[in-house]
Amino acid sequence: MKYNPVTNKIIAKLVKIVDSKNVLTDKEKIEAYSHDEMPREQYAHMPEAVVTPETAEEIAEIVKLANKELIPVTPRGAGSGLSGGAIPVFGGIVISVEKMNKILEIDYENMVMVLEPGVVTNDVNELIAERNLFYAGYPMSLETCFIGGNVAENAGGGKAIKYGVTGRYILGLEIVTPAGEIIQLGGKLVKDVVGYNIKQLIVGSEGTLGIVTKVIVKLSPLPKYKVDLLVLFKDVKSAISMVPQILTKTGITPTSIEFMDKLSVQTSCRYLNEHLPYQKAGAMLLIEVDGNREDHVSDDAETIGELCLKNGAIEVYVADNYTTQERIWSVRRNIAEAFKVVSPHQSLEDIVVPIAYIPDLMPELALISKKYDIQIPCYGHAGDGNLHATLVKNPRSTMKEWYEIEAKSLKELYESARELGGTISGEHGIGSKRKDFMEIAVSKNELDLMRRIKKAFDPNDIMNPGKIFDME
Repeated sequence: MKYNPVTNKIIAKLVKIVDSKNVLTDKEKIEAYSHDEMPREQYAHMPEAVVTPETAEEIAEIVKLANKELIPVTPRGAGSGLSGGAIPVFGGIVISVEKMNKILEIDYENMVMVLEPGVVTNDVNELIAERNLFYAGYPMSLETCFIGGNVAENAGGGKAIKYGVTGRYILGLEIVTPAGEIIQLGGKLVKDVVGYNIKQLIVGSEGTLGIVTKVIVKLSPLPKYKVDLLVLFKDVKSAISMVPQILTKTGITPTSIEFMDKLSVQTSCRYLNEHLPYQKAGAMLLIEVDGNREDHVSDDAETIGELCLKNGAIEVYVADNYTTQERIWSVRRNIAEAFKVVSPHQSLEDIVVPIAYIPDLMPELALISKKYDIQIPCYGHAGDGNLHATLVKNPRSTMKEWYEIEAKSLKELYESARELGGTISGEHGIGSKRKDFMEIAVSKNELDLMRRIKKAFDPNDIMNPGKIFDME
């Protein structure tokens, strides 16, 4: 597709729609909108203009203009993504929802909240905690991400094993289509089977089918008690093999089962100046159980801990208060940040396989690591089979060599996951980063069907083009 540039005439029309204070063209100001959390030197692309509208009506007018003039539009939330979903790969206009950050309604009677897309996810839970409620669909990066971005990516996180991911909690959406129409999908209803479920099609569509301008989320009772277990194992295989046993032999659904290999734990602990007993272990599981009865939660934690000890765990540490829980969770939450300091050139992945096949994946990671002489620390949401196998550049390699190694390693990593019945992304999305690997993940017929859906929504291919797949 050949797109038209954003001319001075177009800028003037944008200013007329949203006022000059909401239109940015200065290169220094718009540089921050050229990338997400991926390496900017490798993936960044400058927009021609950034617009920060404050209403759905303003977004609709911007999109109508872009559609008429064949100018690409890239929706953007907090820019905290890890797949290039918010990068304007064809330039054009970035529409940032950062100023649409109001909580419009908290409906306690119906247990829902109505939000604009620029609301920080963490703010939702802070606001309703005093009423013993929470929004259960949040990801690990809840303190930085926007709810609109969560919807676009169908974001998941550490609690997905028990509570599921974003899509489970989205009851209604307001969107602006690529034609500039404002459409209401769903509402405050728990059940709704009228026609196609377009709402859930928008969830996880990565901004390619429209721009989310309002979100209705389902709220849940906040569990009163929780206990965390930090379980040490002698090696990766012992730890990973424990995951399906916990899920099938105890009759308990933990809130989280997080996996950390030795390299991940060591790096994070050094970064935090933390002195957990990681020297003993080749891998760790971080297991959380929660509920509304303290005795039940304690019994569940004890059952899981005993099962782990019977199956080779070296030690089980119990964290049953806020201070100790924050201490061990901080290690897990800071792994990615720690590796940025130690090894800035890396590829953070989020492959997913059926939980019973997680042990079979680990030898494949070891083979790829040895073949390409790179480190692949592995951590993540083992309870739902979603692992962050991270490719880390060998300091001896040049950048040219690293890019070649990265591409080859990723292909083999994705193929290994696929052969085990898995796929290439469980929560980060495809974006522009994984677009060229889509044929590993889905069949040609499925990919063609996706293209036909995209064409029906967006015949001129102006809405976040260059993401998930190419139309040509």
